[in-house]
Amino acid sequence: MFVFQYPGVIRLRIKHILDSWSKILRGHTPMLSIEITRECPLHCPGCYAYGDDHLGGDVTLRQLSDKRGDDLVRGVLGLVDQHKPLHVTLVGGEPMIRHRELSRILPELSARGIYSMVVTSGIIPIPAEWMSLYRFTAAISIDGLPEHHNVRRYPATYDRILENIAGRLVNVHWTITAPMLERPTYLEEYVRFWATRDEVRHIWVSLYSPQRGEQSAEMLSPEQREFVARELPRLRQEYPKLLAGSGFSAALLHPPASPKECTFSRLSKNYSADLVTRVEPCVFGGDPDCSQCGCSASAAAQWICEAKVAGPLKGKHILHGSMRIGSAVAHLQHVARPAWRERERSGQKQEGKLVQISMD
Repeated sequence: MFVFQYPGVIRLRIKHILDSWSKILRGHTPMLSIEITRECPLHCPGCYAYGDDHLGGDVTLRQLSDKRGDDLVRGVLGLVDQHKPLHVTLVGGEPMIRHRELSRILPELSARGIYSMVVTSGIIPIPAEWMSLYRFTAAISIDGLPEHHNVRRYPATYDRILENIAGRLVNVHWTITAPMLERPTYLEEYVRFWATRDEVRHIWVSLYSPQRGEQSAEMLSPEQREFVARELPRLRQEYPKLLAGSGFSAALLHPPASPKECTFSRLSKNYSADLVTRVEPCVFGGDPDCSQCGCSASAAAQWICEAKVAGPLKGKHILHGSMRIGSAVAHLQHVARPAWRERERSGQKQEGKLVQISMD
């Protein structure tokens, strides 16, 4: 299969790009994220999902009435039927608490040719049969070396994760926090440990992303962000499993100013555990401080938009034109309003007050 390959960054398969482009032109939001349960055995510091304002302040994730069994399976597939996404991310809470339902949902998504990803703490074993599913990815959140991770994410400790991913193939997602940068060699120690394991396909990196007005020990200083952005491309050269090249790292230093300017936010719809309440204005919910965003998906999307296609033509020029066509098509065909139109309407109405609960 042909691919685009820019130095030091993720390989972009032409089919993936064309599939996404096709969805946008038809007025469909290509990415769907669903918090499939409110339950989680972890109590991680700084977890945005359980913040008081994650769902706008009127209700919290733990207060929602979530679903299970047939109701959850039908509800998730119903959202897929409604929005017709290219990619579905299933999160929580801890989504593996609903592993029985996932064992029914994931094969159906695979049969429909939809990319799916389960983001888990690794506290529950990933069924071996999921590894053969078409277009499926398991992502394990591992936040630092044992000295930090085992404290932050207990009881999903290193020993437990290694036991539960044995014989599987997973991606590792790492959120970097300020305490991890007190030792200059920390980043390389982490990457070396996970890049040399057979169970790991790729390593993704995010920076801790605070809410507006937050003051916490996890937040990175501007100098620390610059240090990470310098180190990641160097580590990428030595450890190819690390998906963090120069273009991605540069995007981490210059995040979008608001959700209506964030490509990832504009191309995704996010639902909470009752499958009705929307998580807005992005997967973080609440009132995210976009100026300090370190979301890996946002940075990757930003990099792709800035990539030159031909001459002065960049990815963002094609994307924005496609969104305008998609908006017209969605209006004419009476399909669900695309996420990018929701971001525009929200920005026009609220002038920076970007948190609300949408029930459509």
